[in-house]
Amino acid sequence: MANIVRDTFLQELIGRHGALRKLGANQSLYELEGSKVRLYIRYSKIHEQKRAFYGLRALDLKLLEGHPSLICFLSDNIKEPLLVPFVEFEEVFRSVTHASDGQFKVQVFVQDGITELYIANAGRFNVESYLGWGAIETLIGSSLLKVPILSHSQVQTLLGAIGAKKGYEVWVPIVDRSKLDWTIVEKFGCGDTLPPSLNKITRIVEEIDVIWLQRGGSVKALFEVEHSTPIYSGLLRFNDVHLVSPQSNLTFSIVSNEERRSTYVQQLNRPTFQVSGLHSVCNFLEYSNVFGWHERLRRMKDEKATYL
Repeated sequence: MANIVRDTFLQELIGRHGALRKLGANQSLYELEGSKVRLYIRYSKIHEQKRAFYGLRALDLKLLEGHPSLICFLSDNIKEPLLVPFVEFEEVFRSVTHASDGQFKVQVFVQDGITELYIANAGRFNVESYLGWGAIETLIGSSLLKVPILSHSQVQTLLGAIGAKKGYEVWVPIVDRSKLDWTIVEKFGCGDTLPPSLNKITRIVEEIDVIWLQRGGSVKALFEVEHSTPIYSGLLRFNDVHLVSPQSNLTFSIVSNEERRSTYVQQLNRPTFQVSGLHSVCNFLEYSNVFGWHERLRRMKDEKATYL
């Protein structure tokens, strides 16, 4: 099955972007001849809890350095390829040690429609915006996604709009609601109450930048936008919520710029968050990924409307 999935992916890739050439003797590394984009292809079956397990060879990742490169995560049951730009995670891989077999152990899993990449000893990262062919089209310049410089309030607005599009009720702190930017999204409503299960820490939770709520009131996802404030402060708020309401399906996301990704990894792996278990349920979401995620959902809605 691995060969079938890989071959199908390569055939569509060639049809979209032209000829390929192999790099080295294995079946994992390729380069698009026209654009020089390098592709590292990995395959996994889907296991329990919708998890796919991959090994990334340290020597192979070395061949991606200094080149426009993508790590291509393929699986039997994923309709769209997951194409992750290597440059986004290069510093993360440098900050951790690979296993004794020379591979970095990673997982890709989907929980309630949110796709995450887990890198052992580093943490979880939201990669929802990298589903589909957009990442490679961006790298070769055929469909460049122009990401604007986003303010704290605009990131809040986009996260709220994504939640609304996915069918969740949205909480934004009352003091922030007048600052939401309705010029970049379709207007959505904000909830007025938080779940009773969080009454012990209501004042803390009310300050969290964006919360998605299931219909009926239970919390689904929490987002802290660390635009200029310390990442540690957001993690402490999350830790309080995790200790009071340790739901296994709750998603915590620190949202910040690319330059702070390595700081996030360092802070999340502090002993206090290891002991509490927050490190296993929290992810990092970069600003451009928020914008790309919203754009992908918007395109899907437009395409669906076209065929109705």
